[in-house]
Amino acid sequence: MASIILAAPLEGWVTPLEAVPDPVFAGRMMGDGVAIDPTGDTLHAPCAGRIIGLQASRHAITIETDDGAQILIHIGIDTVALNGTGFTTLVAVGDRVAAGDALIRFDLDLLVREASAVVTPILLTDATGFTLTDIAPAGWVKIGAPLMTLHTMAAEPAPAPDHNATPQADTTTTARRTLRIGLPHGIHARPAARIAALARETSATLTIEKDGRSASARSLTGLLGLSIALGDEIAVVAQGEDAATAADTLVTLLASGMNEAPDPVVTVVQPEDTTPLPDGALRGVCAAPGLAVGLVRHHQVSDVEVPREGRGEATERTAFDTALAALRTDIATQSATLKGPAREILVAHEGLLDDPDLHAATEAGIARGESAGFAWRAAIRTQADILRAGGNARLAERAGDLLDLERRLLALLVGGTSERHAYPAGTILIADDLLPSDLIAIADGLGGLCIARGGPTSHVAILAASMALPTLVAVGDAALAIPEGARIVLDANSGIVLPTPDARQIADAEAEQAAAARKRAEALAQASIACHTADGIRIEVFANLGAAVEAAPAVANGAEGCGLLRTEFLFLERDTAPTVAEQHHDYQAIADALEGRPLIVRLLDIGGDKPAPYLAMAPEENPALGLRGIRVGLAHTALLEDQLRAILAVKPIGQCRIMLPMISRVEEVRSVRLVLDRLRDELGITTAIELGIMVETPAAAVTADTLAREADFLSIGTNDLTQYTLAMDRANPAVASALDGLHPSVLRLIDQTCRGGATRGRWTGVCGSLASDPLAVPILLGLGVTELSAAPGVVPTIKACVRALTMEACRDHARAALACASATEVRALARRFAAQEIPA
Repeated sequence: MASIILAAPLEGWVTPLEAVPDPVFAGRMMGDGVAIDPTGDTLHAPCAGRIIGLQASRHAITIETDDGAQILIHIGIDTVALNGTGFTTLVAVGDRVAAGDALIRFDLDLLVREASAVVTPILLTDATGFTLTDIAPAGWVKIGAPLMTLHTMAAEPAPAPDHNATPQADTTTTARRTLRIGLPHGIHARPAARIAALARETSATLTIEKDGRSASARSLTGLLGLSIALGDEIAVVAQGEDAATAADTLVTLLASGMNEAPDPVVTVVQPEDTTPLPDGALRGVCAAPGLAVGLVRHHQVSDVEVPREGRGEATERTAFDTALAALRTDIATQSATLKGPAREILVAHEGLLDDPDLHAATEAGIARGESAGFAWRAAIRTQADILRAGGNARLAERAGDLLDLERRLLALLVGGTSERHAYPAGTILIADDLLPSDLIAIADGLGGLCIARGGPTSHVAILAASMALPTLVAVGDAALAIPEGARIVLDANSGIVLPTPDARQIADAEAEQAAAARKRAEALAQASIACHTADGIRIEVFANLGAAVEAAPAVANGAEGCGLLRTEFLFLERDTAPTVAEQHHDYQAIADALEGRPLIVRLLDIGGDKPAPYLAMAPEENPALGLRGIRVGLAHTALLEDQLRAILAVKPIGQCRIMLPMISRVEEVRSVRLVLDRLRDELGITTAIELGIMVETPAAAVTADTLAREADFLSIGTNDLTQYTLAMDRANPAVASALDGLHPSVLRLIDQTCRGGATRGRWTGVCGSLASDPLAVPILLGLGVTELSAAPGVVPTIKACVRALTMEACRDHARAALACASATEVRALARRFAAQEIPA
């Protein structure tokens, strides 16, 4: 075994790879090695060799030793975005260099100002045939000092040819795809690492070609050497039995954007909340409304200790597989006892456990000699960092789910169980962050949650809302300084915490709590009574449902039916479409639980942000405007017919009404009506089946009178109608906080929908989030809405709100709202109306 010492190419502070603030480097996706945080301005060669790669942006260089080892040095993090500014190359591709030769000069001050970090990884990009030892520990290092030792392992002797063997037929197939690169900085280090990881997972041989040159997709240095930039046309070539699938998978990855943000990144700063705070109060973000007064307990969970070094590859693989199987069993057992969001979140965790990227990264770590626990933790945290860095707030909040799985599996690996905590009733729990399994295990008896970090769309926030547990998130580190045992006031309605309330503030909060409890009790006591306004106008209050287990609790809360059954729960998280029998079983169970009350079934609404793996749907540049909603059903008619057959089989016939999602054209309604009528004839059904539409696009709202000729009812999905009207993606954190369904433009479309439906004698309902907002309800009634489908838990509150209103007051209020200039004005108007018209 030959070996050479790789010398430090920079002076600075040695940093282990896992501390590099980039998940691709930290997760060793590009290779093993170490990093240096530099203090100088010149990069030197760590060894003798030949320059085989130099990025066009001059921030990364690759040296190949005489034994064939390839050493990549990447100056700084995100420095590709500088497009070469601040870098001067002193060598060219093909040059031979000696150890210590100057390679690149760089403007360190510029990099400190413009790059996300200047720490510089030095990596062995392909360990095949090589190993690294004696990696320098964290600490100061000078140029030329030993950094690590590279060993060249003896090659295995090739087997002797068998001259008597029967020649095998050549079954190799070739697939070729061309595409134009849309990555803002081309294929640089991060995209190259992901391409190489994908290429290693397939049995096919993948090659990328550009301008007559080619490189193996498994070779990081080869990919970087192609200098593929934004707008370049490349060819993906795959060879092998699985060639077509491999080529298509790589093209899909390249076309996805790979979470590569364009440069510059535009940051939208929302106006600061200028509402005066009480003395000493802390501000947070409301994740679940409510008010709590109680004693503080701090929720603290320590990391499970795991060794870095493994006990042998076979032993660690067995330990990992055993722990993985045990965790799957634990989650399946736990989810079987839960319902609603808690069960859905655990089902999502089951899906995450099967993520091939997590398994591949863990197995790679075990192969490097790491323990299963250390490799699992590195794999999880790499993926979590990628989610946080992707620019999508909702995806960033899913990082907590990954960390939840990390901790639960590590506990099984070390032979224990996840920590369990019990807190006294009424406790206000303070945590730096909280994981879904924590809350599921400890929620009983809590009075409220105060979380320093997190976000309002995290799974913990969703769980807290479903549990009616007052919760503030993003309160900041000041929350962690509140003493254990302190009596505090958590007012999630106002978004504040009072860490040191005086006697009057505590008394006021307790009085408000008591009043709210009385109102809830009164609303629940009358929830089963049919809903009318104070002047006798009938308003139906239904519940939105997403699974069979939610139906009975909704009825107990006074729901007069289901105004929106989201059927996606049957179609997602599975490899094949559900059969007619499977669908009918669930629809019938919900109909039975509703005890004859109306059941409005929304046909499958997938596409966009809800893909199904068994439907062939090409990647779309803008999925929200592409193949989604009823367009999917009309494109996959067998899927549509199966769902209609399952609904028509529900007894009694006529209890189910059918609703079409994402309608924008009258032709769509007519097409489904033809299929429905044909199936009714085939099944001998003479009872009329109501067919309605969801109004989620401005097109549907402004042509409501035309659509009402074909549809039996109209139901407004205010969430999508708002995002399409305001042209703001509700999943985009730069604009999502400005979305408000009470914007006057949205209200005017609701008004136009109600008037259009009335011209044909059709009723109009609302099944979006505005139907669950007591401030919005009077405006909706005043505009002409006669059916509200709300979240099951707020049905009693909405019915109580309606009973306190007169239609004359609602119509006057709605006219005033339509005249407002902004959503802020509408909400201020709505608060004044509620204070005057709705009893406290």
